[in-house]
Amino acid sequence: MDSQLPLKGQHALITGASRGIGLAIARRLGQMGARISICGRNEQSLDAARSQLQKEGIETFSFAANVADSRQVSALVEAASAKFGHIEILLNNAGIGRFGPVNQLNETDWDTVLDTNLKGVFLVSRAVMEGMISRGRGHIVNISSLAGKNSFAGGSIYCASKWGLLGLTYSMAEDLRAHGIRVAAVCPGSVATEFSPHAGKDPRKMLQAEDVAHAVAMILTEAPQSFISEVLLRPTQKP
Repeated sequence: MDSQLPLKGQHALITGASRGIGLAIARRLGQMGARISICGRNEQSLDAARSQLQKEGIETFSFAANVADSRQVSALVEAASAKFGHIEILLNNAGIGRFGPVNQLNETDWDTVLDTNLKGVFLVSRAVMEGMISRGRGHIVNISSLAGKNSFAGGSIYCASKWGLLGLTYSMAEDLRAHGIRVAAVCPGSVATEFSPHAGKDPRKMLQAEDVAHAVAMILTEAPQSFISEVLLRPTQKP
């Protein structure tokens, strides 16, 4: 392994990568030598992210897709594979939130969050794992949240999606470890991004998107005889 470029030549697909945590992960893996495919639903934001990464010397392909739609997922994986070859690394980062008292949320809120945060991970992972199985290796990293460990007022649907994601992650890890595929979850606390409001919190004390990217890099460079199954990420100081 090239110590300077430990992911040299590998193809990484990152969902929800037009900004925030996903973009930071894409940049970090690109700096480690990976060829990067990014997806998101907003084509304009995605184009801007691709251009930004390419200006930094990172080989980048972008494809607009909704991860909750199986046909769009198939098209995404086919297009990315045609561009950079088989996918060795999958980062399931796409996620949304609908927050508020449970009695004020509705069925559409539930379907919207669960379809993206949970169903989307299942669909994209399923689309790439057969290729990983045939090659006997691969990484799948799911970006969960400490909300998958701890409840909070107004977070009922979001917490449900992240608790479910952890269950999916652990079961996938057991199903796939015999095939040389390592599956892990990263559970950050509040991150200073545009994802959700953080009223009253000091963004300087909050986790940064780059902190999550660092945790992902650590997982992907673990020695081959072991794997890190979960990372809980907290700021040094409570914001």
